[in-house]
Amino acid sequence: MQDSVEAGSVIHTDGWLGYLPLDKKGYDHEVTFLKGKKKTASELMPRVHRVISLLKRWLMGTHQGAVSHKHLDYYLDEFTFRFNRRRSKSRGKLFFRLVQQAVAVEPIPLDRILHPGAKLKTKPQSVGAT
Repeated sequence: MQDSVEAGSVIHTDGWLGYLPLDKKGYDHEVTFLKGKKKTASELMPRVHRVISLLKRWLMGTHQGAVSHKHLDYYLDEFTFRFNRRRSKSRGKLFFRLVQQAVAVEPIPLDRILHPGAKLKTKPQSVGAT
């Protein structure tokens, strides 16, 4: 949580006990207990079900469910990028932002994606002819 959400932010969750330490970590933790309520979960926590259903449809449709756990972060990053720009009035701006982000972020070698934590092999630099 600390890697993704700025301290002091409001975190709205259900009543799962695993979220209890959020208060001690500098977050404003708002809890909505779902059990025993007359309203449905989608009424108590609006838009959560829509985002999750869109994510599931995207993973099952686009990727045919072939998403590995070790690459899940990369898939979620792409989904977030697409979700946040889904109603963009200028479709060209979507491509522009994608290129802008690609230039601003360091490239990740395939070895590092496939084998996180492994040391990268360095290629010897060639010396030019003199």
